[in-house]
Amino acid sequence: MSGRTRLALGGGAATLLAGGALLPLVEGAGWFVQAALLLAVQSGVGALARRLSAARSLTIACQALVTLGLLTLLFARDDALLGLVPGPQALMRLGELLVAGGEDVGTYSIPAPATDGIRLLVVGGMVLIGLAVDALAVTFRSAAPAGLPLLALYSVAAGLTDGGAAWPFFVLAAAGYLLLLLAEGRDRLSQWGRVFGGGSSRFPGRANGPAGGGTSPPLRTGRRIGAVALGLALVAPAALPALDGGLLADRGPGNGKGSGGGTISAVNPLVSLQNNLNQPEDREVLTYRTNAEDPQGLYLRILALDEFNGSEWRSSTRRLTDVPDRLPQPTGLGRDVAVTEIRTNFSASPSYRQTYLPLPYPATEVGVDGRWRYEPEGRTLVGDEGQTTRGAQYEVGSLIVEPTAAQLAAAGPPPQDVVNEYTRVPDSLPRVVAETARSVTQGAANAYEQAVRLQDWFAVQGGFRYDTSVASGTGSSAIARFLRDKEGFCVHFSFTMAAMARTLGIPARVAVGFAPGTLKADGSTSVGLRDAHAWPELYFEGAGWTRFEPTPSRGNAPSYTVPETPSGSASDPAQPSEDPSAEPSSTPSTVESCPPQGGRGECGASAAPGASAPSGPGSSLGSVLMAVLVAALVPAVPLLPLLLRIRIRNRRLGSFGRTPADAAARTLAAWREITDSAWDHGIAPDGSLTPRKAAARIVRAGGLDVAAAEAVHRIAGSVEQVLYAPEPRPAPGQTQDVLAVRAGLWASARRGARLRATLLPRSAIRVMWGVSDRWTSLRERWAARPGRGAWAARLRRVTRRHG
Repeated sequence: MSGRTRLALGGGAATLLAGGALLPLVEGAGWFVQAALLLAVQSGVGALARRLSAARSLTIACQALVTLGLLTLLFARDDALLGLVPGPQALMRLGELLVAGGEDVGTYSIPAPATDGIRLLVVGGMVLIGLAVDALAVTFRSAAPAGLPLLALYSVAAGLTDGGAAWPFFVLAAAGYLLLLLAEGRDRLSQWGRVFGGGSSRFPGRANGPAGGGTSPPLRTGRRIGAVALGLALVAPAALPALDGGLLADRGPGNGKGSGGGTISAVNPLVSLQNNLNQPEDREVLTYRTNAEDPQGLYLRILALDEFNGSEWRSSTRRLTDVPDRLPQPTGLGRDVAVTEIRTNFSASPSYRQTYLPLPYPATEVGVDGRWRYEPEGRTLVGDEGQTTRGAQYEVGSLIVEPTAAQLAAAGPPPQDVVNEYTRVPDSLPRVVAETARSVTQGAANAYEQAVRLQDWFAVQGGFRYDTSVASGTGSSAIARFLRDKEGFCVHFSFTMAAMARTLGIPARVAVGFAPGTLKADGSTSVGLRDAHAWPELYFEGAGWTRFEPTPSRGNAPSYTVPETPSGSASDPAQPSEDPSAEPSSTPSTVESCPPQGGRGECGASAAPGASAPSGPGSSLGSVLMAVLVAALVPAVPLLPLLLRIRIRNRRLGSFGRTPADAAARTLAAWREITDSAWDHGIAPDGSLTPRKAAARIVRAGGLDVAAAEAVHRIAGSVEQVLYAPEPRPAPGQTQDVLAVRAGLWASARRGARLRATLLPRSAIRVMWGVSDRWTSLRERWAARPGRGAWAARLRRVTRRHG
């Protein structure tokens, strides 16, 4: 087997082993098999291209094109020519899947379902890492820098899981990198023939070969590099903070950090809603009994999406508290608006697992067992430490708020903080949204009339069609497309009406949950997957957050939005029906309190679809600073060789003082800089040559011009003076000579060689060697410390005695 074949196999195996850390993150292993097949084909194409042509760029281009074709075959074959050749439509499809995958990543918890978008992200990410590893290790024959993309692949999994990836995956990733280094070492040694014992230049008097009982220099160096690589791989994931929210945010029970906030898997209105509405079977998720006179007006709210950033609607990051015995008065609800308090008993299906507890809005009391937390602004209950709704039975007291049309029309201005937060729209929102809102509401006397006209325009007058097969989306472009095509489902109607209301200055947000469900013969109400729904809530002073229903053929329009329909007063509530199978405990939830250092009310934050880690008052300053530091350092990881090389160069060309010893040190440092610069451009150093012959070799191999050649020889002459003359007299202007040599090497090199010399300088490996030497020296000093033999003998005696 040739050396390049061993390197290719080692690179593919290293990528697969590092990619194994992603297995716990996504359901199933089919995507991993697909990635393995693509990596095998990619390596084969690279091997064939290297046999046919020595051009490195051509090899990488062939591998990239074949990889793109295979990804097209897997994910966009219907839009591609012959199912394989990517055209504009196929590329657009791949782009849409990438966007959808990013949204899914911000939605699902561990393990995420293998949607097409997520599969494209993980499979495409692995083959891109594989391409980078193959290019570095095989095409450019530099296996050591190939550890950077492998480390990035493992670190993604480590950062997305709480406390890093499991240790077996770390061992596999580290073994993959060591396998790659071993393959490169065997390839390099095979070019020199059989290795035999000899004197060690680094350790005089020590035998290298088997006859001396020692270890060969290549093997010893490989051990050192492996030890350092393992150490770095151990430290790097530990230094990365776990990412909160989104994909893999739900760590499961018992993984809370003691903050009391728990971990939250949020509802995705784009994916979950559309998937639920399109289910072939309407599986039951909840049943409830209520003493409300009209159960068909009982919407079950899960959470509110109140932040619109242009690409999505999401929940703001907010603090969580313990669940109070009685929830506080709803925001904005005045004494003049009629309310009726009802009680409802809920029973969740064992197959329904949601981190948010579905509640009528506004709830006033909640009796539920388990670990739950309360988010005051949205009046939602959030599961803590893996708590979900699975099989939950709970009782809820809630209010039916019954404002009249006259009360809403006469509502005063909202508080300024509500206006500031809930009327913000992004700059990316197309002008057509605000223009259409003004056109539809033209002539309206107040905010209430504007809201009713928007609702009626969507539901009746605007020519919109309800269709759950339309591609989902809540960003600015999706809203503009919905207004143009006039077809969609509740997500499109609710988000678009809320955005239009905000352009009119009406505070608005979107609630996600379930429509009232279907009344059964036994008096209970069944809520199924197809009852998943989204609706806008608009704020009116005196009534608070008020529901509207713009989606045609879904739910029911509130009585205060229907002309000439009085808002009747409900009778006194009766007790809910008794049902032993569905009757929960009436005791309010008892939630574990925060640890002493956490403080009440600052234990966690409500995560939103795709929300990032909290950075408000509920977050510790240390975690925020660490997140900022990591965000600043992660882009610099690929630039580490460049940064190390610049630092070494500046030290070598800096001031050494004015003594003769300083002058000699300055000369030797300048010579090392020249030889390393030549090494970076592909001229490996040769320690067997004299400075003069080494200079001639650099001039010849580097194609230097006259000025650069003279500079090399001047530095070489100064080195000979330092090494051999009784009174060395180094030539002046050595820094200028070094810079002239570097400029000459740069001018004569090809573009690819220049890029390699800048971003991945070969001489940066000296840093690794330096670390390895220090580690070896430390081990030798430890082994030679006084009394070590006595301790070893004592340990052997104790072992014999007890064993």
